[in-house]
Amino acid sequence: MSIVSTDEFARLTEELRSGAEARAGGTDTMARLRAGLDAGPFADLGGLDEMRGVAWGPGGGARIGALTTIAEIAADPVLGAAYPALTATARSLATPQIRHAATLGGNLLQRNRCWYFRNPAFSCHQDGGDSCPARAGDHRGGVVFDTSPCAAPHASSLAVALLAYGARAETADGRSDPVQRPLRELYDAADGTRDHTLGPGEVVGMVELPPPEPGETAAYVRATARSRAEWPLVEAVARVVREDGGSGRVARVAVAAGAVARTPIRLGEVEAALEGAPADPSEAVKAVEGLPGQCSPLPGTRYKAALLRDTVRDALERALA
Repeated sequence: MSIVSTDEFARLTEELRSGAEARAGGTDTMARLRAGLDAGPFADLGGLDEMRGVAWGPGGGARIGALTTIAEIAADPVLGAAYPALTATARSLATPQIRHAATLGGNLLQRNRCWYFRNPAFSCHQDGGDSCPARAGDHRGGVVFDTSPCAAPHASSLAVALLAYGARAETADGRSDPVQRPLRELYDAADGTRDHTLGPGEVVGMVELPPPEPGETAAYVRATARSRAEWPLVEAVARVVREDGGSGRVARVAVAAGAVARTPIRLGEVEAALEGAPADPSEAVKAVEGLPGQCSPLPGTRYKAALLRDTVRDALERALA
């Protein structure tokens, strides 16, 4: 699976270079249109069937087209067996109606959920302004790692799971050959003006995951204010590979967190604390002990430091069980 350089793809990317906004499932695009944040024009990518579905490489890794819906990812039993935290993340998103319309690419590249950015009465770094009204206002849902002039965390839950799995994204602009890059390069933690790094006319065509490893387990946990259809306050994915194909100590571990920074992030110090440790859930408590001290919260997000610690611990305990 790759992006096919069709005439239609070239036409759509040319529309994007001319100022149109990409639209796939349209779940967030239409919400911003109704709120008066967008007025179009839009380049509709929904007809690009080459960007749909799941394909499997000879080594056992999956390639997921960017127009594959969240519901399709959530319900795929083969994906679930290979990448359980990815499908668990997909099942947790939004509502069934939205999951059936929203796409992988749209989730990865969506705009942030800050209520100041989404209110036309305010101006901020994201719409050409020179300030972040959330900093002086209500920023309880904001970052706990403060690295950017913008206080809004990135909203993609699927990016958190894919980051933990070491995924790569394939992008193309209709003019040159597709480019593969680590998924983390889609985002810039210091940029307060936009939510992804794609250039004009560039789109994500598919995401590639490495083959699962023997003895690998994973878990996804989100902390929310209500149980259904709610954006997470904190979310975490833990992925553990044990020595000897399933027994013994932790050989490798990946821990990713979302809703806490301008980008989905890996928690390297937590990972380092677990590598080589016994593969036992009790090790999770020690691994996350210092996590609140690594945070740089805003006044209104201090509660997230402890919530992040406890959410990551929960994910690790489930992955190590």
